[in-house]
Formats: sequence, C-alpha cells, structure tokens
Amino acid sequence: MFRILFYTPEIPGNTGNAIRLAAITGAELHLVRPLGFDLEDSKLRRAGLDYHDLAALHVHQDLPSAWTALAPERVFAFTSDGEKSYTDIAYQEGDVLMFGPESVGLPAEVKQLPQITARVRLPMLPGLRSLNLANSASIALYEAWRQNDFRGAQR
Repeated sequence: MFRILFYTPEIPGNTGNAIRLAAITGAELHLVRPLGFDLEDSKLRRAGLDYHDLAALHVHQDLPSAWTALAPERVFAFTSDGEKSYTDIAYQEGDVLMFGPESVGLPAEVKQLPQITARVRLPMLPGLRSLNLANSASIALYEAWRQNDFRGAQR
C-alpha cells in the first residue's frame, strides 16, 4: 500500500478528491495540520462523495508527528524543482508520496529534511507554475501502483 502525504493542504476539494483516490486505490491519505479548511467542510464532502468511510485518512498535528506515525523508509517529495522525473523512481509498497500546499508547494526547509529520499517532478511545459494537487497525487499514485502490477485491484 502506498501513502499520500499532504503537507498543510489548503483547498477542501483537492483533499476530498484525494480521499476518494485513497479509497479506490487502497492508499492511505495523511494530512499535516494546519489545514486550510474544516474536515466537515461541504466542499470536502462533496468532492469525496461517499468514499469518506472507505478511505484510510490520518490527520497529524505537525510533520514530526507524521514522521513518527508513518515511520517511512522512503519519502518522495513532489515539487516543480525536483531533480528526478516521477517515472524514474522504482516505487515500492509503503513509499510516501508527499505534496505541499496548493499556493506555494513544499517549503525549501521541508524539501531538505533528512526523511526526504528524493525530490520528484511531474513534467510540465516551461513557464507554468504547477498542476492541481489532487491531479498530481493521482498521477504519482497510479504510476507507483502500475509499477507494482496494480496489486489488490479488481481486474
């Protein structure tokens, strides 16, 4: 199982979509406070449809608490200035796919933490800032899952 980590997400719809993504793929979704919304937000509920009870959702007070709970062997920080393409990683079950807040991405000090295995990018056309958070998580997670033969999926 893969683990998605949203560091201080701001937009409820993105997190709602990630809840649905986690439910349908068997991934865990970890959120690090502060959140830019209330977990009872109607936009979060609407985006997650009726998948909230089917998703493994964990909320952490801060990043050190998340590291303690996750005890990760490998963390891939997705960022526009990543040195590796997301397709160059050989993903393993248990990997953490980490994403920053929608408005600014992962802060420099987070990208440099010793827990970070590699900074990873999704290819984009030059001059564009970023891809939607939920879309980025979907692309990364499905590549990791594909590499692991969609283990557990109904075929």
